[in-house]
Amino acid sequence: MDQKPLEASFHLLDPARAEQFAAELDQHLRFNEAGLIPAVAQDWLDGAVLMVAWMNAEAIERTLATGEVHYWSRSRQELWHKGATSGQLQKLRGLRYDCDADVLLLTIEQAGAGACHTGARSCFYEEGPKPSAGGPAALPPPADVCTELARVIEGRRDAPEPGSYTNKLLAGGDNAILKKNRRRKRRICDGLQGRQRRRDRRGSRRHRVPHAGGLGPPWGQLAPGAGSAGPAAGRTAPELSPGWR
Repeated sequence: MDQKPLEASFHLLDPARAEQFAAELDQHLRFNEAGLIPAVAQDWLDGAVLMVAWMNAEAIERTLATGEVHYWSRSRQELWHKGATSGQLQKLRGLRYDCDADVLLLTIEQAGAGACHTGARSCFYEEGPKPSAGGPAALPPPADVCTELARVIEGRRDAPEPGSYTNKLLAGGDNAILKKNRRRKRRICDGLQGRQRRRDRRGSRRHRVPHAGGLGPPWGQLAPGAGSAGPAAGRTAPELSPGWR
């Protein structure tokens, strides 16, 4: 069966239409006294929040016209084409505003190592009382459950733990992983068709996501051409249920 490609809500507009659309949009947005509005950049694949910056009417119009995100730099007092010099471009995949019309949400495809000027994937990597230097090894941003699960698996791969079920599968190679996948997916299908008792289905739920994912990489590494960087090393992996460890 043919699979439909991932689709986004944004489609590139011609310059004239982009200017008109931006002008109509500006009438509903609530800019501050400086003519700016905050914009949150979110990875379109795993939902991770990458950065927050400011936009004005011109930045919105240029973003809609080019399909690449433009912000307004308050420090330089000029239009800022994100990634124009660093190569860390942001391709617009969707644009929304909140119920008060005073914050924008940009769904973007991030190119390069990440959105942060330090080299981190996200600007939101601090969680302790003292700031760090960021960089590629910085704490990755919270994301969807499949990406979080992939980080746990990568953590087990890079730092094996005694008695870990995940490490047992990884040590068995592709054949062991695929065999377990087939078995678990068969049980899931049987459960959905009502061939197993309710308690058996409840007991297998904790295995559905990891095995359906096939011990695979995060979404950012799955979509063809996606610019999302993979998870950074060094994060303490969250604990899962005893059956998955």
